[in-house]
Amino acid sequence: MPAPDTDSDTAPDSAATGEPPYPTDRNVLEPDCARCPALAENRECISWGTGDLEASVVVVGEAPGYGNPEADPWRGGNWTGKAYTSRHSGRRIRRMVEQVGYGDDAYYTNAVKCFPAEPDDRATNREPTAEERANCRTHLLTELEQVDPTVVLATGKHATQTVLAAEDRELEGFIDSVLEPVWCERLDVHLVPILHPSYQDVWIGRLGYEPEEYLEAIGETLDDLCAPGEYA
Repeated sequence: MPAPDTDSDTAPDSAATGEPPYPTDRNVLEPDCARCPALAENRECISWGTGDLEASVVVVGEAPGYGNPEADPWRGGNWTGKAYTSRHSGRRIRRMVEQVGYGDDAYYTNAVKCFPAEPDDRATNREPTAEERANCRTHLLTELEQVDPTVVLATGKHATQTVLAAEDRELEGFIDSVLEPVWCERLDVHLVPILHPSYQDVWIGRLGYEPEEYLEAIGETLDDLCAPGEYA
């Protein structure tokens, strides 16, 4: 198992700033990966996973966004090379996971590690292609094998679809799947879909939750699945 590479960024005092801890290293699996020519041409950095390699929870997003190169330090994985380090969604999902008690027991990554840019606009994202998802899936499977989590917390429809694809399964109705655990036999892990942080405010009410109730529901679901002896 490779040791995570340490970057030069220093973590701010999260207690003093009210921010979630900023990751200081990343789990580089294939330096300079060029399996997807269009992604390699338009990315700034490969956005590798960050966090505890013995974590109980792996948080999976779809792909890094373009990010903001002027933000400090939350520029986004396309600029930092670290998954979920954007000013909005990165900070938000890390704060949520920390608030439900898994801040020190989580690993963050993306189904696709490079920013998928529109061909005529490098700052605008598109959906990764099926080929790009398939090319990068081996990286995600390697991470799941290394970390061996109890739960995969998939943020959004596309991340959920990617994890299910590794099981040769399809997603039927994302909103109805939110916070409904799915046992993935091949991956030997429970999949828990949640709303992507960028769309969370739009959909929480439609699910019948207030924001605090939604956060509590995530915590309760993780506790139920990660508790020793449960689902043995």
